[in-house]
Amino acid sequence: MRHIKISVDVRAHPSRVWAVLSDFERWPEWTSTVTSIKRMSDGPVVPGSRLLIRQPKLPPAVWVLTEIREGWDFVWVNRGPGIKVFARHGVQALGDGTSRATLSLEFQGLLGGLIGRLTARMNERYLAIEAAGLKNRVENGWGASAG
Repeated sequence: MRHIKISVDVRAHPSRVWAVLSDFERWPEWTSTVTSIKRMSDGPVVPGSRLLIRQPKLPPAVWVLTEIREGWDFVWVNRGPGIKVFARHGVQALGDGTSRATLSLEFQGLLGGLIGRLTARMNERYLAIEAAGLKNRVENGWGASAG
Protein backbone atom coordinates (compact mmCIF):
# COMPACT_ATOMS: atom_id res chain seq x y z
CA MET A 1 0.00 0.00 0.00
CA ARG A 2 1.55 3.24 -1.13
CA HIS A 3 -1.35 5.67 -0.68
CA ILE A 4 -3.89 6.11 2.11
CA LYS A 5 -6.63 8.74 2.02
CA ILE A 6 -9.61 9.59 4.20
CA SER A 7 -12.17 12.37 3.94
CA VAL A 8 -14.66 13.71 6.44
CA ASP A 9 -17.48 16.18 5.95
CA VAL A 10 -17.55 19.03 8.46
CA ARG A 11 -20.46 21.34 9.23
CA ALA A 12 -18.41 24.53 9.00
CA HIS A 13 -17.04 26.99 6.51
CA PRO A 14 -13.69 25.92 4.97
CA SER A 15 -11.93 28.87 6.59
CA ARG A 16 -12.78 27.48 10.05
CA VAL A 17 -11.56 23.99 9.10
CA TRP A 18 -8.37 25.47 7.66
CA ALA A 19 -7.77 27.53 10.80
CA VAL A 20 -7.77 24.38 12.94
CA LEU A 21 -5.93 22.18 10.43
CA SER A 22 -3.12 24.67 9.83
CA ASP A 23 -2.54 25.50 13.52
CA PHE A 24 0.03 22.71 13.71
CA GLU A 25 1.23 23.15 17.28
CA ARG A 26 -2.31 22.74 18.62
CA TRP A 27 -2.96 19.35 16.98
CA PRO A 28 -2.37 17.48 20.27
CA GLU A 29 -5.45 19.28 21.64
CA TRP A 30 -7.76 17.54 19.16
CA THR A 31 -6.09 14.29 18.13
CA SER A 32 -4.56 11.54 20.23
CA THR A 33 -2.33 10.56 17.30
CA VAL A 34 -0.02 13.52 17.90
CA THR A 35 1.84 14.02 21.18
CA SER A 36 3.52 17.26 20.08
CA ILE A 37 4.42 19.36 17.07
CA LYS A 38 7.23 21.85 17.51
CA ARG A 39 8.31 24.33 14.88
CA MET A 40 12.07 24.22 14.47
CA SER A 41 12.39 27.84 13.32
CA ASP A 42 10.85 31.22 14.04
CA GLY A 43 8.72 33.21 11.66
CA PRO A 44 5.78 32.20 9.51
CA VAL A 45 5.20 28.62 8.46
CA VAL A 46 6.25 28.57 4.81
CA PRO A 47 7.62 25.99 2.39
CA GLY A 48 10.92 24.82 3.84
CA SER A 49 9.68 25.12 7.44
CA ARG A 50 10.65 22.13 9.57
CA LEU A 51 8.43 20.68 12.26
CA LEU A 52 9.36 18.02 14.81
CA ILE A 53 6.39 15.69 15.23
CA ARG A 54 6.04 13.17 18.05
CA GLN A 55 3.40 10.46 17.71
CA PRO A 56 2.55 7.38 19.75
CA LYS A 57 4.22 4.18 18.46
CA LEU A 58 6.49 6.15 16.09
CA PRO A 59 9.93 7.68 16.53
CA PRO A 60 10.11 11.50 16.57
CA ALA A 61 10.24 12.72 12.98
CA VAL A 62 11.14 15.94 11.22
CA TRP A 63 8.57 16.87 8.59
CA VAL A 64 9.39 19.59 6.06
CA LEU A 65 6.60 21.69 4.64
CA THR A 66 6.98 21.53 0.86
CA GLU A 67 3.79 23.25 -0.27
CA ILE A 68 1.12 25.39 1.32
CA ARG A 69 -1.89 26.88 -0.42
CA GLU A 70 -3.34 29.15 2.25
CA GLY A 71 -6.93 28.22 2.97
CA TRP A 72 -6.76 25.03 0.87
CA ASP A 73 -4.06 22.50 1.65
CA PHE A 74 -0.51 21.78 2.63
CA VAL A 75 2.02 19.05 1.95
CA TRP A 76 4.81 18.02 4.25
CA VAL A 77 7.39 15.28 3.76
CA ASN A 78 9.43 13.04 6.02
CA ARG A 79 12.51 11.39 4.54
CA GLY A 80 14.48 8.37 5.66
CA PRO A 81 16.84 5.87 4.04
CA GLY A 82 14.96 4.43 1.05
CA ILE A 83 11.68 6.18 1.84
CA LYS A 84 9.82 9.46 1.51
CA VAL A 85 6.42 9.90 3.12
CA PHE A 86 4.25 12.73 1.83
CA ALA A 87 1.25 13.91 3.84
CA ARG A 88 -1.28 16.15 2.11
CA HIS A 89 -4.04 17.62 4.23
CA GLY A 90 -6.64 19.95 2.82
CA VAL A 91 -10.16 21.33 2.83
CA GLN A 92 -12.69 22.16 0.14
CA ALA A 93 -16.10 23.82 0.21
CA LEU A 94 -19.14 21.62 -0.37
CA GLY A 95 -21.71 24.40 -0.26
CA ASP A 96 -24.39 25.14 2.32
CA GLY A 97 -21.64 26.12 4.77
CA THR A 98 -20.11 22.66 4.87
CA SER A 99 -16.62 21.46 3.99
CA ARG A 100 -14.75 18.28 3.21
CA ALA A 101 -11.38 17.71 4.88
CA THR A 102 -9.11 15.18 3.19
CA LEU A 103 -6.06 13.70 4.86
CA SER A 104 -3.65 11.48 2.95
CA LEU A 105 -0.29 9.74 3.13
CA GLU A 106 1.80 8.60 0.19
CA PHE A 107 4.85 6.35 0.51
CA GLN A 108 7.59 6.64 -2.10
CA GLY A 109 11.10 5.31 -2.56
CA LEU A 110 12.76 1.91 -2.59
CA LEU A 111 11.21 0.92 0.76
CA GLY A 112 8.01 2.94 0.39
CA GLY A 113 5.77 0.06 -0.68
CA LEU A 114 7.06 -2.28 2.03
CA ILE A 115 6.84 0.24 4.86
CA GLY A 116 3.47 1.42 3.58
CA ARG A 117 2.13 -2.14 3.75
CA LEU A 118 3.67 -2.85 7.15
CA THR A 119 2.20 0.29 8.70
CA ALA A 120 -1.06 0.45 6.71
CA ARG A 121 -3.43 -0.52 9.54
CA MET A 122 -1.86 1.91 11.99
CA ASN A 123 -1.77 4.74 9.43
CA GLU A 124 -5.38 4.15 8.40
CA ARG A 125 -6.40 4.21 12.06
CA TYR A 126 -4.36 7.36 12.75
CA LEU A 127 -5.86 9.20 9.77
CA ALA A 128 -9.37 8.18 10.87
CA ILE A 129 -8.71 9.44 14.41
CA GLU A 130 -7.29 12.69 13.04
CA ALA A 131 -10.28 13.21 10.72
CA ALA A 132 -12.75 12.55 13.56
CA GLY A 133 -10.82 14.82 15.92
CA LEU A 134 -10.67 17.62 13.34
CA LYS A 135 -14.41 17.36 12.71
CA ASN A 136 -15.12 17.36 16.44
CA ARG A 137 -12.81 20.32 17.13
CA VAL A 138 -14.29 22.43 14.34
CA GLU A 139 -17.94 21.57 14.99
CA ASN A 140 -17.84 21.47 18.80
CA GLY A 141 -14.82 23.52 19.75
CA TRP A 142 -13.05 20.79 21.69
CA GLY A 143 -10.88 17.81 20.80
CA ALA A 144 -11.56 14.12 20.46
CA SER A 145 -9.64 11.64 22.54
CA ALA A 146 -9.82 8.46 20.50
CA GLY A 147 -7.36 5.65 20.91
